[in-house]
Amino acid sequence: MSVFWGELAGTAILILLGGGVVANVVLNDSKGQNSGWIVITAGWGFAVAIAVYVAGWMSGAHINPAVTLGLAVLGKVPMAQIPFYVAGQFAGAFLGAIMVWLTYKKQFDATEDEGLKLAVFSTGPAVRHTGWNLISEIIGTAMLMIGVLGIFHANNNIGSGFGPYAVGILVFSLGLSLGGPTGYAINPARDLGPRIAHAILPIPGKGTSDWSYSWIPVVGPLVGAVIGAFLFDGLTKMI
Repeated sequence: MSVFWGELAGTAILILLGGGVVANVVLNDSKGQNSGWIVITAGWGFAVAIAVYVAGWMSGAHINPAVTLGLAVLGKVPMAQIPFYVAGQFAGAFLGAIMVWLTYKKQFDATEDEGLKLAVFSTGPAVRHTGWNLISEIIGTAMLMIGVLGIFHANNNIGSGFGPYAVGILVFSLGLSLGGPTGYAINPARDLGPRIAHAILPIPGKGTSDWSYSWIPVVGPLVGAVIGAFLFDGLTKMI
């Protein structure tokens, strides 16, 4: 059960701090309002690093079903453990989203734009196009998977204490470089768990949860992680 609790704790921290920085930037009457994309991407990068530091010793801190799947196809995660990873990740994402709402309750009340309220919980495309949005999530998650495998490769000589920080830098970089088209979900739990919370929570004037788009930040990352895992594995076998 350490896998379940580790993933729950790590993913809850990820969403509390990651969703929290979005709320701080986009909601009315927040001290960080309009501070911009750099703040959001930095906040998500730091969120990942802290989540991995906290949960790494319990579960390895995948905090992402796509990462779990990518590791599983390479034989690095027993198939029997996948349900425990995924259950913890989705439960943690849902709980983290609720904590963001509780923290920013008055700011949600002061914000009229339903799109900004949804943005705190889940991603959305800058230009809506199913095919290209899907490609963006596939490429972003493939790069995430390649980066994670590279950082923690046995021959990389990166100390275990620096690994979580390096993953945070990776996510910061992904947001800065590849986050523009779709908001770089690159994590099915990160997007779907909070989206469900958005649908359930009593947020005034929240609008819809954009379910027609919701499959893209789930399918895209899963496909991308498998591609990234096989690309990195193939590269290492050629060397």
